[in-house]
Amino acid sequence: MTKILLIKMVMIFSIASYATIETYQFDSPEQEARFRQLGFELRCPKCQNQAIGDSDAEISGDLRAVVYRMIKEGATDGEIKEFMVARYGRFVLYNPPLDQQTIVLWLGPAGLLILGGILVLLRIRRSTKALDQRESQ
Repeated sequence: MTKILLIKMVMIFSIASYATIETYQFDSPEQEARFRQLGFELRCPKCQNQAIGDSDAEISGDLRAVVYRMIKEGATDGEIKEFMVARYGRFVLYNPPLDQQTIVLWLGPAGLLILGGILVLLRIRRSTKALDQRESQ
């Protein structure tokens, strides 16, 4: 019984040894700040609603390595984002730019809110007219 328990404990604790901690060396604090900022602006393609800076998915680790390499090579934030969009599509950006492809994303919620307000006003007017007609009879 003790041997089985010991074996199970060794197996459980050995899983933790596979966890890795990424360490990146930057030339300046500005590079490190850019790396962290981009880590929160780019979405993990696998996790879908998690930034690459927060995700434990293997692809997020790969994307962090690409961002690190591109920063070290002197790429701008715009160039890094363009590279990611070219490779993974606009979904990889948490805040896609306003253009023809994303206009519904940006204006859709406001449009639905306005439409809902108009429908509520029309409903109130109809109810008021019906109430006035009943009172006049």
